[in-house]
Amino acid sequence: MALMGKGGAKSVRIGVDTGGTFTDFILIQGGRVRVHKVPSTPEDPARAILQGLSDLAEDGDIPEIDLTHGSTVATNALLTRRGARTALITTEGFEDVIEIGRQNRNNLYDLAYHRPAPLVPGRLRFGVSERLDERGRVVSPLRRRDLESIAEKIKKAGAESAAVCFLHAYANPAHEEKMAEAIRGAGIPVSVSSSVLPEYREYERTSTTCVNAYVSPLMSRYLGDLERQMGPGRLRVMQSNGGVISAGVAAREAVRTILSGPAGGVVGGREAARGAGYENAITFDMGGTSTDVSLLGGAIGFTSETEVAGCPIRVPVIDIHTVGAGGGSIARRDPGGALAVGPESAGADPGPICYGKGREVTVTDANLFLGRLDPERFLGGRMRLDSAAAARGISRLARSLGLSPAQAAEGVIRIADQHMAGAIRIISVERGHDPREFALVSFGGAGGMHAVSLARILNIPTVLVPNNPGILSARGMLTADVAKDYSRTVLLPAEAADKRSLDRHFAAMRREADREMRAEGFARPWFERYADMRYLGQSYELRIPVPTSATGATGAGGAPARLRAAFDRAHQERFGISNAERPAEIVTLRLRASGRVRKPAADRAAGGGRDASRALAGRREMIFEGKKTKGRVYERELLRAGDRFRGPAVVTELSATTVVPPGAVCRVDGRGNLVVEVAGGGKK
Repeated sequence: MALMGKGGAKSVRIGVDTGGTFTDFILIQGGRVRVHKVPSTPEDPARAILQGLSDLAEDGDIPEIDLTHGSTVATNALLTRRGARTALITTEGFEDVIEIGRQNRNNLYDLAYHRPAPLVPGRLRFGVSERLDERGRVVSPLRRRDLESIAEKIKKAGAESAAVCFLHAYANPAHEEKMAEAIRGAGIPVSVSSSVLPEYREYERTSTTCVNAYVSPLMSRYLGDLERQMGPGRLRVMQSNGGVISAGVAAREAVRTILSGPAGGVVGGREAARGAGYENAITFDMGGTSTDVSLLGGAIGFTSETEVAGCPIRVPVIDIHTVGAGGGSIARRDPGGALAVGPESAGADPGPICYGKGREVTVTDANLFLGRLDPERFLGGRMRLDSAAAARGISRLARSLGLSPAQAAEGVIRIADQHMAGAIRIISVERGHDPREFALVSFGGAGGMHAVSLARILNIPTVLVPNNPGILSARGMLTADVAKDYSRTVLLPAEAADKRSLDRHFAAMRREADREMRAEGFARPWFERYADMRYLGQSYELRIPVPTSATGATGAGGAPARLRAAFDRAHQERFGISNAERPAEIVTLRLRASGRVRKPAADRAAGGGRDASRALAGRREMIFEGKKTKGRVYERELLRAGDRFRGPAVVTELSATTVVPPGAVCRVDGRGNLVVEVAGGGKK
């Protein structure tokens, strides 16, 4: 399927975010911006992407595609346990590390809790008689006959992929590289821990390497097929760390794409917040199946510790918290007779009742019943919602609960709001941040319908709804730079971390980064350096920036005293305590290499607005707090900078709907953002 138009023109940039309900597109060609949405096809995500690209091609010439894609292939393979049949080759005696795990228990009081089965079953775990010490010195050599026999064993066992993770290989990769060469010789793709995660902590390193081996073959096939069918052009993939990489690298290092889509939303949310003048912001991305939130305290937050489907993954990711609450979350009567919402979702198929095929009430159905969605203007009028079917579903649910339909519908909204408010509390209040000092940046197809009510629960004063909020994750992917992360465990006493020793460790990572960034098309990447530090005896670290000059030298900021002082301050801020007398150590050094990409032009709204009357499309009955009221319906594309109106109102557009409840005031800023003053108060 070639999607080329008439040749000779420059390529167009397209961002694609594959979601649970809809697949979102944004096309930028010169100063022209087009957005599009199509229903997702979870069984084959590429089908929805190709359909959307074909739709865009019919609307105008697409000479050559420069596509950046937020993929859910790796995530879904992990969640559904439909990855490649994977073998694990490790040091003899450590075959069961992946199953033993840590003492940590996430569900300590759940009497029915069962740990997820390990990705690699016992019959596919093989031990090898080799051993390195913690400094990478050979204690027991790797024998040639073991290389040949293990490769033969895993081939006979039917393995489709292999993970190699030897003890202390982060300090010396030689044994792993020899084993990987033998396995590749048997025709089996292999992931090597010293490449995937050259850091200590055996369980996390083993788990991360196994995840990569488990999902990479699927990602490789998917991206290869997509590249062939989309025709000439370039395909890049969004990573969990907020940067993009080429499709070839993503196929080999698929573990780095596990939170691909949500990462694009945070990058887009940060750009929107900064452009509107808000350095402190909380991004709120509510889609069809889940809600993702992240705190921006002047910059994007990162972590190296996350868990997906019971599998620890220790690669750098944007610090995002996810809950199973979205527009497609299913409402039901639980066994105790109470109303429950989510985490199960109707997804793209069958979807909410009002989409025409669903049978179970969802959050979207409740919003439609309450008048907060316009059935004639959904997706810019391209899709008509079935209000009568949604009302019948709400009535059935209400009867089972002994409530009126309006009470049941508002109950669905309140419960979903509380789930999402709890997620925001986790990333703010529980980490010492006051939500009142932040703006809530709302996006995703369903975010605008819940943002103001969430802000009221949390006492957040301002809600910012960017242009095309349902497409913001896709736009964020076009904003993201090409980026790669590198790490090396050093276990270095903080007082010994002088400029020379740090530069020596960083130099090896920089050589690898230079080579790989050149392959991505960047001869002079930008570098950022970090050190994971802890007090001696602790089992957790804090990431501390190590300043770099333009030439890459560590500079005065890398002196032991300065680095140690920065760590003490960070520990005090995070935990309320520090101890300058206690010895500290640098556990891991990290290097981030970035290649700057051309950013989409900032949005600008036409000025001269005051009362928004030109954008008024009508009035409709809405329900708030059990009371029926007449609310205004505005068309967002007709709003101008300076327009101001009070709730109750809804603002409709192609990608989303924004609800302005009674008591709130909405204004349009110079970039076309909707800025909602939650309490109806004064200006920013």
